[in-house]
Amino acid sequence: PPPPPSSSFLHLTNVAPPSRYESQKRRDWNTFLQYLKNHKPPLALGRCSGAHVIEFLKYLDQFGKTKVHAAGCPYFGHPSPPAPCACPLKQAWGSLDALIGRLRAAYEENGGRPESNPFAARAVRIYLREVREAQAKARGIPYEKKKRKRPAALPTAANVSVAATQTVQPPPQRPSGDDSSSLPAGGGGGDNSSSSSRVGASSGSAAAGSGRATNVVTSAAASSTVL
Repeated sequence: PPPPPSSSFLHLTNVAPPSRYESQKRRDWNTFLQYLKNHKPPLALGRCSGAHVIEFLKYLDQFGKTKVHAAGCPYFGHPSPPAPCACPLKQAWGSLDALIGRLRAAYEENGGRPESNPFAARAVRIYLREVREAQAKARGIPYEKKKRKRPAALPTAANVSVAATQTVQPPPQRPSGDDSSSLPAGGGGGDNSSSSSRVGASSGSAAAGSGRATNVVTSAAASSTVL
């Protein structure tokens, strides 16, 4: 039987292939290193500055595929020219901007310090902005920044107080002739005299009734004695 596969082989087979972005970043980095090697005089990576990065971007224009009309071209500022012209082809601004982003990341991944990254130099950013504006004017294609959506305005304290005044209404008042409004919840308060008078009257009527009952019994007893 064939020998079992080694652990290193299994490890290699389980590794996912690099993404398209990683592959393109590796190719761009190798292209830049080759450009430094062919530079006259040869240039070391540690001595590379923003000016050398701009030279590299201009060098790439000869491989561009974007028509950029010159100022004297009759199709200058025309987004869709009806006929071909002799204006040169250059790298589009979007391609250069994405290239700089990949090279900036590759520089730091290969041991470069962020504070000395030539692809993040201010001169490179200015050059890219100038290329964008020039190509937009020459091709008649505006580059507009996406506007961020503003969050909904939160209610202020004044608005909250006004809304509370409008929504909260006082409780309805009862008429002055209603006796129930003067009764406290516990049955006490200023009506103790009326309550006591009613209790006294009821007790007096009860006493009078008992007296009449006593007289009836006495008279009945007297009549039975006479008989």
